[in-house]
Amino acid sequence: MKNAIKIFIVALTTLAFGGTSFAQAKPAVPATRAVPSAPAVDKSEELSKAKTKVKAKVKKTVKKAADKVKDITDKKEGATIEKKTK
Repeated sequence: MKNAIKIFIVALTTLAFGGTSFAQAKPAVPATRAVPSAPAVDKSEELSKAKTKVKAKVKKTVKKAADKVKDITDKKEGATIEKKTK
């Protein structure tokens, strides 16, 4: 019985260590040097450009909205003048 237990333990440890490999087929560290994907850019410069773009878009939107309101009021005034003259 002792021999059977010893054989079982030997077989179990052999299978356990066989599943875990200490030597890697491929090294964890790549052989080539890492190259940065994009050049370093000053963040403040990038932010100022973005802010300028946003400000320009806001100005255009405000101007369009003001033009629309002006057109609508002109149409309403024209309609009320026509009603008064009839």
